[in-house]
Amino acid sequence: MLAPYLVGLVGLVLLPALGILALAFSHYDLVRPPAWAGFDNFTALVEDPIFRIAVTNTLVFAMVAVPLRVLLALGLALLLHRRAPGAGTGRAAALLPTAVPEIAYGLLWLWLLNPLYGPINQVLRVGGENGLTALGRTPPQWLTDPTDARAAIILMSLFTMGETFVVLLAARRALPRDVYEMAAVEDATGWDMFRRITLPLMAPVLALLAVRDAIASLHFTFVPAFVVTDGGPPPYATTYLSLFVYQTGFEYLRYGYAAAATLVMMLLTLTAVLVQWRLIRRYRRFYPR
Repeated sequence: MLAPYLVGLVGLVLLPALGILALAFSHYDLVRPPAWAGFDNFTALVEDPIFRIAVTNTLVFAMVAVPLRVLLALGLALLLHRRAPGAGTGRAAALLPTAVPEIAYGLLWLWLLNPLYGPINQVLRVGGENGLTALGRTPPQWLTDPTDARAAIILMSLFTMGETFVVLLAARRALPRDVYEMAAVEDATGWDMFRRITLPLMAPVLALLAVRDAIASLHFTFVPAFVVTDGGPPPYATTYLSLFVYQTGFEYLRYGYAAAATLVMMLLTLTAVLVQWRLIRRYRRFYPR
């Protein structure tokens, strides 16, 4: 029964990974056969300013977007786990963006973020004069300002936390009711229940979801950066590692160089997982079962 999974794992994961490992130490452009390059590709990556920008952008995105996504999903799960009027609609709304194909999602946000006639800036201009916001400031230039463009990619990521929301919703519903009833008898406040009951019991799930989102964050940025901002505005404000690998391999045909960058991305992913795993183990020491 494990055979289909093992075949897929070998054919779609292990063999491509070995191919990337081999290409990372080669010069290859699809025209000439691969030639051994040693560590030349990695040396060039260290000296490549665009690659350094891509790594910085990716790490900043992960450090900002991952906590926000998990916290937003947790807040919605705590808000919508009860049976109440409108709760079903809220749960469906939280899941809907995740079901939209990535390209369509990116094109939708390309319209939403348009600085001139996009709905977001139109709403921000309400109460203002001469195209300014109610605070007298220029609305964000989502597609032309580097800082605003990075914020736009993070904003896009927050609405695709449907899977995280579903897991946290199930985890919250699985918590024993009698514990909350006993806390209510002791006149515990809502904040006390959250801090002393809900958060400790859901912490393992939150930690695993944070690890999963940290891994996914290295790949999520590709479609938004490719469709919405095209890696800009200059100089490479939204060029992330995934987009850097794509452009290097498929636009410039530097497959060995792109494979080396992919290997670095895989090592960054592994490092993030190991760090968070250590944090989880340390947390379990303070909150044993």
